[in-house]
Amino acid sequence: MASDQRIMVGVSGGVDSSVAALLLKQAGEQVEGLFMQNWEEDDRLSGCRAEDDRRDAVAVCGRLGIPFHRANFASEYWDQVFRHFLDEYRAGRTPNPDVLCNREIKFRSFLDHARALGAEYIATGHYARVDKLDGRWRLLRGVDDGKDQSYFLHALNQEQLRYTRFPVGELPKPEVRRLAQAAALATHDKKDSTGICFIGERDFREFLGQYLPAQSGEMRALDGTVIGEHAGSFYYTLGQREGLNIGGVRGRDAAPWYVVGKDVASNVLWVEQGHDHPALLSDRLITASATWIAGAAPDRRFEASAKTRYRQPDQQCMVDVREDGSLDVRFSEPQRAVTPGQSLVLYRGDECLGGAVIAACNARFGGLEPAFQQH
Repeated sequence: MASDQRIMVGVSGGVDSSVAALLLKQAGEQVEGLFMQNWEEDDRLSGCRAEDDRRDAVAVCGRLGIPFHRANFASEYWDQVFRHFLDEYRAGRTPNPDVLCNREIKFRSFLDHARALGAEYIATGHYARVDKLDGRWRLLRGVDDGKDQSYFLHALNQEQLRYTRFPVGELPKPEVRRLAQAAALATHDKKDSTGICFIGERDFREFLGQYLPAQSGEMRALDGTVIGEHAGSFYYTLGQREGLNIGGVRGRDAAPWYVVGKDVASNVLWVEQGHDHPALLSDRLITASATWIAGAAPDRRFEASAKTRYRQPDQQCMVDVREDGSLDVRFSEPQRAVTPGQSLVLYRGDECLGGAVIAACNARFGGLEPAFQQH
């Protein structure tokens, strides 16, 4: 329903945010666009396309006849997201900066800035939905299962959801592109962005090496055999196959090798053959303190479905909320490559309940304390 309240759309220069603005405009809303610069480009990051994205955002706002704003949140991003990103990799974990970026930048710094400009609400091109039931706001999966982004939004709170719109959450991606083309938006056929925004099309290891210099070390099989040499254990993640560059090994099959464990202290990367090697499997994990969309957990103990990484099919589990707010989670089936630093996100049907950063699991190198290893 149209209103006289202004809505600030985070226009990224992509097709999704473009159509978000289009839909609100067609609904008669007072729409304005704001382009967020979250990273300062320099010669080391020539792959980043922030300026091209800004021009596309300007073109979309011009086509729709809505005001365009620009804000630089690079300092906030560095302090609140990127420092944590580096600290986690340095400690041997694999962080997900998109979750923190959404909570701290896109739905906090952006919301505050939009309000300072006189807007009542913000909107983005995320594939998710928001509704209100029994007096509380709920985060729901996007209609397009293949594009749903609720996983990355699980750390949002009631205040943030109250003032947020997700116009494309009700649409499948092909329809979003069709609407953009019909409206003659320059972004209608623009390739979707992938990976971490500030890296762009660059090689991830090359980028990370600028901040965490390479420290070569041994790759070992579980029997202690030295299999090869790695460039730095923090460059790799559990379950990874690519980039190991392991050739033929005497006495071993020609099957692919996978990372099954990391020891940052001794700079050893543990590797084994087999996509589902037992050393990669776990059915229990512990998290850091959880965040809940509703402001509190559904219960002290409850069943839910979960994802331990984006795009993973839902996995059934039992959740125990510990006294310190952390979670003790047991899965119905063993999970592959549960990775400390990544996010566990919990659901009931289409509703996203919240989530937490994974601290440890009961895989061989999962770091779970012996007291928690027993089932």
